[in-house]
Amino acid sequence: MQITTASAKGVGDENEDGVFTGPSGVVVLDGLSAPKDLPMACLHGTPWLVRQLGARLVALMGDNEQPLAEVLRTAIEDVNAMHSGTCALDQEAVPAATVVMLRQREEAVDYLVLSDSVLVVDVAGVVQAVADTSVEEVAGEEMAAALAGPAGTPERSARVSELVAVQRRLRNSPGGYWVASTNPAAADHAITGSIPAADLRRAALLSDGASRLVDTFHQLSWEELLDVLGGAGPAELIARTRAAESSDADGTRWARFKVSDDATAAYLSFVEGATQ
Repeated sequence: MQITTASAKGVGDENEDGVFTGPSGVVVLDGLSAPKDLPMACLHGTPWLVRQLGARLVALMGDNEQPLAEVLRTAIEDVNAMHSGTCALDQEAVPAATVVMLRQREEAVDYLVLSDSVLVVDVAGVVQAVADTSVEEVAGEEMAAALAGPAGTPERSARVSELVAVQRRLRNSPGGYWVASTNPAAADHAITGSIPAADLRRAALLSDGASRLVDTFHQLSWEELLDVLGGAGPAELIARTRAAESSDADGTRWARFKVSDDATAAYLSFVEGATQ
């Protein structure tokens, strides 16, 4: 297994994505941004959560006897213990992140996807994407309304803040959608599975800022995205994404919440000596 990664900040003050690698696999986290006008019940913030959770996931996933959902559950509990004495972890306004994990064992490769980051796999020549679309299913109308009009206007910013307030009420609750935050039960709602190691040729773990050339801009297929990653590398995928974003600076051609989002990609090749 060969792993290459890249991550780049978007329009925010700090990169809220994270990519973490270990001997058995890789984890990509995409921290959920919070508008500055909304309260936060944690004094540490989203980048801190991403760093701490990513480190725990990589450490725990080395135990092949533990299903990845249990790895995620334990990691959330461990991070909770790190700041339960200083932060109000029972509130809606706490840091959160999407999760994609891939772990190689001797005869199988395990995966986990929680919320709207994407796993792309090439299994015996068949390319498919694994994505959790539950946030769109429960808040799709509010998301579409928030995206109306050009980016960067006070009106759009106000609508996005209203949307985040709605999403916070829906997160990690029955009938809503689930993310990695302070509720360990989120692990029960992740998409998980295993692929025979002999059949898996290549894979990509993508934050939603790195999947845009396919699912937002429609300039590539998932197979073509894997070709870019295997040939030119993750940094080139991000560079092409930035070029597309720059060509639509006000977000009117491709509606999106951030004109330029944090973007993180990890590419894994399971074919010895091959780049694609």
